[in-house]
Amino acid sequence: MYPSLRQGGEGGVTTTNTDGAQSSISTFPPAESWVWAQIKAEAHRDAEEEPALASFLYATVLSHPSLARSLAFHLANQLCSPTLLSTLLYDLFLHSFSSAPSLLSDTVADLLAARQRDPVCHSFSHCLLYFKGFLALQAHRAAHLLWAQGRRPLALVLQSRVADVFGVDIHPAARVGRGVLLDHATGIVVGETSIIGDNVSILHHVTLGGTGKATGDRHPKIGDGVLVGSGATILGNVRVGEGAKVGACAVVLIDVPPKTTAVGNPARLVGGTGSPAGHEDLPGLNLDNNLWSDYVI
Repeated sequence: MYPSLRQGGEGGVTTTNTDGAQSSISTFPPAESWVWAQIKAEAHRDAEEEPALASFLYATVLSHPSLARSLAFHLANQLCSPTLLSTLLYDLFLHSFSSAPSLLSDTVADLLAARQRDPVCHSFSHCLLYFKGFLALQAHRAAHLLWAQGRRPLALVLQSRVADVFGVDIHPAARVGRGVLLDHATGIVVGETSIIGDNVSILHHVTLGGTGKATGDRHPKIGDGVLVGSGATILGNVRVGEGAKVGACAVVLIDVPPKTTAVGNPARLVGGTGSPAGHEDLPGLNLDNNLWSDYVI
């Protein structure tokens, strides 16, 4: 059984197991312990089914006592270079996730989001090990912490390596919520003053950029539960309201109200209920990329 992520109470999530029973779990640390136990069990299973991966799975998952150490080790080996040593990156990531418990809590929320929303995500361990959108986002969380601490050259180095390795370019100053899914993730660009809310799903080749004419606060603000379709471009200090959808390849230059869909180039607004529905209806949570119903007004 695995939990189905919904927005829960303060400091937790509500889960629905495959037998229909509901329970509330704290996001940190109990949920971390549960997810980490699932990851280790899945890695054991994969090692037994595919012996060629046994050494990799042992080194990356099974030899580590915690999710923080496993994630730090994996990110360090993914992002290292001949002049940026994996040992340095490991210490950097481990310190980030250990010194700021909210980062690891957000990581767990991202794992739960991928497992719940992405139909190709069949296990937590596969997301941790192979989903570059997830990995890019966790590296960004560490880079954002460094940026906030004034260690900006090091934060920019991480941004550059993530862009080189994963094809995802998120400025370290950008603020990203929890329970975020970057699906496929190739070509995602997020500008410096962008804000992405909780429970947002963003597909590949999405740009949250500036218009090129403004300085200061010049990038989009994405509300909770928003779904941004593949190839969409959102430019300027515009707001996409809670539970809104941005259609594939749309070019958005205006505010999008809550529970409204933006489609086309330039984008026009269709559908909309005027106010967000419950969390279970938010497109960012259910990855509902079917826009047909939004045309029926």
